Amino acid sequence: MQPENAHQTRVLTSLRVNGPQTASELAAQLSLSRSKIGQELARLEQLELVDRAGQAESRGGRRSGLVQVARSLRFVGIDIGASSLDVGVAGGGMDIRAHVSEAIDITEGPEVILGRAVELVGKLRADGHLPRLDGIGIGVPGPVSFRDGFTVSPPIMPGWDRYPVREHFMHQFDCPVLVDNDVNAMAIGEMYCGLARSVRDFLFVKIGTGIGCGIIMGNRVLRGSNGSAGDIGHIAVHDTGPVCSCGRTGCLEAWFSGAALSRDATALARSGESPGLRELLADRGTLTARDVGAAMRAGDPQALGLVRDGGRRLGRVLASLVNFCNPAMIVVGGGVAELGHVLLAEVRGELYRRSTPLATSSLPIVLSELGGNAGIVGAAGIVSDHVLGVQPAS
Repeated sequence: MQPENAHQTRVLTSLRVNGPQTASELAAQLSLSRSKIGQELARLEQLELVDRAGQAESRGGRRSGLVQVARSLRFVGIDIGASSLDVGVAGGGMDIRAHVSEAIDITEGPEVILGRAVELVGKLRADGHLPRLDGIGIGVPGPVSFRDGFTVSPPIMPGWDRYPVREHFMHQFDCPVLVDNDVNAMAIGEMYCGLARSVRDFLFVKIGTGIGCGIIMGNRVLRGSNGSAGDIGHIAVHDTGPVCSCGRTGCLEAWFSGAALSRDATALARSGESPGLRELLADRGTLTARDVGAAMRAGDPQALGLVRDGGRRLGRVLASLVNFCNPAMIVVGGGVAELGHVLLAEVRGELYRRSTPLATSSLPIVLSELGGNAGIVGAAGIVSDHVLGVQPAS
């Protein structure tokens, strides 16, 4: 079911952005008569797009009833990462009802990875978590043509270029399907359920195998004319440097990302410059950003140096973005963000030093509290907004 007219779309947008409200509150906010709001709410309830949410607080008289986006709605959010696959079921309020996750290797190609995602959706349905399916949203770790529903020349995804991701799922499930970049999805998750709920303009920075940025302005995700806005991992921070996955040198992602930390930590371990990392490498065979964090917390100065250098480089790039678009908040997430407040302190220091005083006078830079749920909440949010006609994430 979908809304039938512009008034219903405006009602659903208000309920999604502002939460449960009374009919009189909606009428005042949308400049509609009480009788018109009553008609539209009655029809939306028949369409199973809104339901009752209890009673509002008393203001001295009879308490009014609240309405909300229907909790019976079910949307699937799929978050495909370079090394992980998360599939979740969200209700109409973007509350996660079920979540399954497993390790993958994105280089195995779209047939394998998407086939596994379809199987996990089937498992959630078989376990009773999907009594209905109103839409599927998918986030993938590469540039996406949002209009066409496929990735375009993704650097870390061999075999995925222009693969019809959306059609793959539409052939399996009878519901709307949308595909977006994973960082845009995570930004929308933060907008609806994270620390950025209270602001209209913010940046979400994901530091994982690569680096990306979701840009939310006026409660809308900015994708750019071709869908590639926010690809800050390929901003050059030096004219020379390590070769990036995109084939160029000096990119931020080549200097500081999960892959870059693994490379540099391994080099320090093998050279003997970092006894802590050398011990971890001997024990595990490979090193990750999490290992760098463990060595740093154990007092290894070389591991600490990697984190500080990376944080300063990231802060330098973010300072340019802050000067350009003046966000109200920056949220940092992704696996590498687990390095925590040491990383954040370096980012803050460099950003505040290089940004204008006005742009940073009230700018919080915070770690995401959604963790692994950000991507699936956001992917579900993208398709639910489409189904409901909600405007902020369009």
